[in-house]
Amino acid sequence: MSIDYSGKFIKTSYPSKGVILVQLSRYWEELGSTFDKISRDTEIVVAILASSLPKAFTAGLDIGEAERSSRPVSDDPSREGLRLRDTVLVSISRYWAAHGAAFGLAIDILCACDIRYAASDTKFSIKEVDIGMVADIGTLARLPKITGNESLLRELAFTARPFGVAEASQLGFVSKVVEGSKDEVLAEALTLAKFIATKSPIALLGTKNVLLHSRDNSVQSNLEYVATWNASMMQSDDLRQSLRAFTTKRETVFRPLPKL
Repeated sequence: MSIDYSGKFIKTSYPSKGVILVQLSRYWEELGSTFDKISRDTEIVVAILASSLPKAFTAGLDIGEAERSSRPVSDDPSREGLRLRDTVLVSISRYWAAHGAAFGLAIDILCACDIRYAASDTKFSIKEVDIGMVADIGTLARLPKITGNESLLRELAFTARPFGVAEASQLGFVSKVVEGSKDEVLAEALTLAKFIATKSPIALLGTKNVLLHSRDNSVQSNLEYVATWNASMMQSDDLRQSLRAFTTKRETVFRPLPKL
C-alpha cells in the first residue's frame, strides 16, 4: 500500500508503480524529514523532485526567515548543529525536474540528485555570495565533481550571476533540456522514471553505490569495491529473473528491497 508523505509544504503522489513524485513549495521546512522517510520505503524505486509552484523551482533562501533564525534558538548550539547536519545528510532524491528560477538552495539540492532535467525557461544561480555567505549544503563540495569546466564554475560561484540552460549544459550540470516549462519537463522526467523503475532494485542500488564510491576513490579501489559488492549481490534472484526476461523477451516484476 502506497504511503502518503504529504505535509504542509509537500505533496506526494504515485504516477506509476515504484515511482513517487514529490512536489514542494518551501524546501527547507520538511525536506529532510520527508526524504528520510521516503528513503526507507522499499516499495519506492525512483523519486522525482519537482516544485509545486507554477513559475519557479525555488528562489533559494527565505531572507526574512534567515534573519530570524540567525539569532540563537537553542541553549545548546552543538546539539542544534548536529540536528541540522543530519537534515543535510539525508538522501534527498534520485531524479530532478526544474523550471523557472532555481537559485541558491536549489543548486545544493540538485547536486545531490542522480539525474537532472531542466525546462528551457530555467534560470540558475549560485546565489550565496550575494547575501554574504558561502554555499554550504553541497554545491561547492559536489559541483566540481559533477562539472567539467572549473573556470566557468568558479566564475558563476564568484559572481552569483544567473545562468541559463545553455551554460548548465556546458557545465555538465543537466543531462537534458526540455523545451517549455513545468508541465513539459515533468512529463519527460516521469517517462524516464517509469522506465528506470522497471529495472532490478538490487542492480539500481548497486550501480548508484558503486558510482558514488568511484567519485571519491581510485580506479583500482573501485574495481576491488565492485568485485566485493557483486560477490554477494550476484546471488540475488534478480539476476536470474533478468536473464530469464532477456532470453524470453518478457517483462519481469522484481521484489522490493528488504525493509530497513
